[in-house]
Amino acid sequence: MKRMFKFLSQGCMHTLLLLLMLMPGITFAYVKRDLLQKQGNVQQVKTMLLPREQWIPYPAYKDRAGWDQLTGGYKNAFIEKGNAALNYLWKVVKATDYLEYTRSGSRVIMEAPFNENIAAVVNLFTAELAEGKGRYLNQLANGVFAACEMTSWALSAHLSLQSSKVGFPDHREQVIDLMAGDVGSLFAWIYYYFHDDFRKINPLLEMRLKKELEDRIIEPYMKRDDFWWMALRYKSGDLVNNWNPWCNSNVLQTFALIEDDPEKLARAVYRTMMSVDQFINYTNEDGACEEGPSYWGHAAGKLYDYLQLLHDITGGKISLFGEPIIKNMGTYISRAYVGNGWVVNFADASAKLYPDAPLVYRYGKAVNSTEMMQLAALIRSSGKEGQVPSQGRDAYRLFQTLRFDKELAACTAAHNTPAVTWYPQTEVCFMKQGTLFFAGKGGHNNESHNHNDVGSFNLYMNDAPFFIDAGVGTYTRQTFGPGRYAIWTMQSGYHNVPVINGYEQRNGAAYKARNAQFQEAGKTFSLDIGKAYPDSAGITKWLRSYRLNNGTLEIKDAFSIADPKKENQVHFLCYGTVKNNAPGKILVEQDGGKAELTYNSRDFEAAIEAIPQEDARLQAVWGKQIHRVILVARKLQRSGIYVFQIRKL
Repeated sequence: MKRMFKFLSQGCMHTLLLLLMLMPGITFAYVKRDLLQKQGNVQQVKTMLLPREQWIPYPAYKDRAGWDQLTGGYKNAFIEKGNAALNYLWKVVKATDYLEYTRSGSRVIMEAPFNENIAAVVNLFTAELAEGKGRYLNQLANGVFAACEMTSWALSAHLSLQSSKVGFPDHREQVIDLMAGDVGSLFAWIYYYFHDDFRKINPLLEMRLKKELEDRIIEPYMKRDDFWWMALRYKSGDLVNNWNPWCNSNVLQTFALIEDDPEKLARAVYRTMMSVDQFINYTNEDGACEEGPSYWGHAAGKLYDYLQLLHDITGGKISLFGEPIIKNMGTYISRAYVGNGWVVNFADASAKLYPDAPLVYRYGKAVNSTEMMQLAALIRSSGKEGQVPSQGRDAYRLFQTLRFDKELAACTAAHNTPAVTWYPQTEVCFMKQGTLFFAGKGGHNNESHNHNDVGSFNLYMNDAPFFIDAGVGTYTRQTFGPGRYAIWTMQSGYHNVPVINGYEQRNGAAYKARNAQFQEAGKTFSLDIGKAYPDSAGITKWLRSYRLNNGTLEIKDAFSIADPKKENQVHFLCYGTVKNNAPGKILVEQDGGKAELTYNSRDFEAAIEAIPQEDARLQAVWGKQIHRVILVARKLQRSGIYVFQIRKL
């Protein structure tokens, strides 16, 4: 039990998932592929590693012509951002800012000033590289020094990584979380480019920066194997999510940029290979991102960053870009992209997303996926990416974006994907017919960033969502804590699935779909969702099937219940104006057109509930409200068949 509570309140993973994953009898699709370790051992890796000047494809600081070419038409914009940061007043992250997370659950209080500081550092760094006159170096030194003075670079929400578990930066222990890793790789690039200039400002400044990178990233990574995201102590049922490639890509950059000892560097690189293998082992062969499209850039996208960097520093001798699972993980984003900035958003993912076009392009190029490269060009041509490349605090992605910018601009823009895509291990399917785009899921209720949504679906018309998954609100302590499933967006009652005999679905890997099947010829997806509900619901079977037929989505529920005591309900979550048009007909209307949901009015009584969207994150996607259609069965039944149809008007 102690191990179960070890992870309480860690950032982008939930305690409840981990508790259930550690229960006996629960199995996962972990396959010990170890694709990276098969590429060579430590000593072989050592012979493959190239000197920095050979693998770094970006200009030296003094190469003004090179930087003019790399920054191109963006040069002045980078300089303007740097100018704005010249008088920036560096924020202090106060003790009470950290404590706010344990007191109220707010992450933002601590994260906001820290993020502002790092954003200013990035703007000064890129401006100096673009201009090359030394104007930004003193203020950049101020920002670096301010960060070095912090006890920890980890976020308040992630301080449970510390062994003390007190929710406050512990000066006795450095831990690597997402933020510490990001800052570490950013500062490693700053050190690589400006260590000589920092030495001229003051020798101790250069020494301090390198020492902090060693103390905060290099030493803990090599001396510890207990960070859960490393998965070096992996046991069956453990979770390995986006933290793994995200943190490892940062760690690999840091080592590659500042470690001068070839033996130490080789050991570090191989250690990252051992760790990242666990993420690939954990991922289903079909490559679907169970966390959804908005996490793709942090999961598959960060894996790509890691693999590209590993490819480059070994001169291409270590490469997984020919492996089918790596390509599958990439093309997931092009398949899950609906259009007009809308994506399939199961789990905590947001329904609104313009994927990172340069990242999608580079990944697509690496795995030889035309559909990914053309989608990237389409997103870029939409103008939604903005005029100036921005990758937050990710210096590596920014440099890569600039490096391939002209190539991406010349690529043909299109969104050509198959009419059907089936992910058999993840149990997710996408089907297109005319202007309809259907997405359905099976799986289990212990997936990373899980919602209780086995058997749910989304339906889009004219690239606009009509039947939806609400997504997730602003992250708080509750989002990843014991109270997660008290949040309405996580509950099956607010997904497009039934409430059976008075029961909603439960969270945990034991609550799962059975016999999920997809028939491409008939465009039919079916599964038994009965085991997603507790045994007390008395469900013998609840076979739900979806079929796209002549521009209509047909939904059928064939069920049997041992001891029905409460009328079943079938729910539909909708975006747009929703009206009870007539008995047996619900009209959903919005800019994307009109859709009609039909049901047997002899079987159900219908109600429409407006759900106000007061959370800023949800409101940014859906506006002020969404609606839930509640169909309540008029009678108790031990068995029966419900039929619904949704068609475009």
